[in-house]
Amino acid sequence: MFLKRFQLGLIHVAIAMTLVPINSTLNRVMIKELAISATLVAILASLPYLFAPIQVAIGSYSDRHPIFGLRRTPYILAGLILCVLGLIVSPQVAFLMDRNFGLGILAGILAFGAWGMGYNLSAVSYLSLASELSGEKGRGKTIATMWFMMIVAIIATAIALSRMVDPYTPEALIRSFGYVAASALTLGLLGLIKLEPRSAPLVPPIFAETDFVLAGNERGVFQSKSYTVKQMTAAITSNPVARIFFIYLLLLLAAILGQDVLLEPFGAEAFGMTVTQTTRITSIWGTFVLIAIIIAGLLEGRLPKRVIAQMGNIGALAGFIVIVVSGFSRSLSIFYTGVTLLGFGTGLSTVANLSLMFDLTVPGMVGLYIGAWGFSNALSRLTGSILGGVVRDVVTQLTGAALSGYLVVFGIEAGMLFIATIMLARIDVSAFQKQAHEPAYVERVALAAE
Repeated sequence: MFLKRFQLGLIHVAIAMTLVPINSTLNRVMIKELAISATLVAILASLPYLFAPIQVAIGSYSDRHPIFGLRRTPYILAGLILCVLGLIVSPQVAFLMDRNFGLGILAGILAFGAWGMGYNLSAVSYLSLASELSGEKGRGKTIATMWFMMIVAIIATAIALSRMVDPYTPEALIRSFGYVAASALTLGLLGLIKLEPRSAPLVPPIFAETDFVLAGNERGVFQSKSYTVKQMTAAITSNPVARIFFIYLLLLLAAILGQDVLLEPFGAEAFGMTVTQTTRITSIWGTFVLIAIIIAGLLEGRLPKRVIAQMGNIGALAGFIVIVVSGFSRSLSIFYTGVTLLGFGTGLSTVANLSLMFDLTVPGMVGLYIGAWGFSNALSRLTGSILGGVVRDVVTQLTGAALSGYLVVFGIEAGMLFIATIMLARIDVSAFQKQAHEPAYVERVALAAE
């Protein structure tokens, strides 16, 4: 099973690698060097999250429509190819926008749309395959392996990119994106070789609710239970703790992840950092995320999950405050301190809140709640990125100073984290479970399906 986990990790790495150049290098070039609106850049970079709802349809379709006896591999391969093609074309599209904005926008929607569609097509398929191959007891190890490999790959890709674009030229940027795309495709193909058995029985994805039933031949098979938007809404709104947790996740993730598009351009604007230097920011951030994930794993069971989550939230909050201070003081050392705190806080917060998320589910409706928390995740990423781009552009126009736009965005994200930190104290797992098991509550959720 170790080899299977490693192959699944390679696929996860391949998809993550296609995101790094766009979110850590191209965004900076588009906003700083090409002076393209941060709002537009944020929208293009957020297309994977905009398309996130289609993952449910893709997963359901692949369940029922295997290709050559394979339910997941063809969809993973198709998604990987779209991601790679989108990555290769994206820098050329950016330069086209600079020369011919109208034509560039059209090409940008197609290129970034292909990348976003590929991300969703592959992600839901390889997570489903991971679940099928691991079984219920092995899913935790599989997820841990995949995430560890992904973070290491993000760090390595960022370091390699920073060297390939030094010194920066448009040709060097295009060439480096091609190398990353080729590497991602190679790793993804290696991961897919003989990974999925043909005509595998239908089993549930990692984050889906299931029922075990007996088929006509007396063999046990899994059938996915689908939920409606009404049921998800009823489950969230009918339980006070679930309602608070949904909003908490929305604020927390919008703040922590909303800086993806703006952190590198801010480094260029505030400190005159080169493309090579700003690309390294991702590797620094990722290194401390990885360290924090390891520490969070060691602390699990020794400290309550809410305490670890709060430590992470406060760490990320401090990171944003320090980054704002670095902008006013124009101190690069203070900026790197802020990036370090932000990465460390993100790592602790991610592990603890993911664990807390699994506690806030109900037997028989696990998929319903995980789906709701996943929806909050996608919505927060989309909201955070676009809000950051819009605020940056509006404040820059009003003040005439680009640096002010970034500082206001980071200040707002610090405020969102502060509110989330207060809300976390009101999230009581025992109160959630007590409310969720009341007959009236279960009836309200069930009626929502009718």
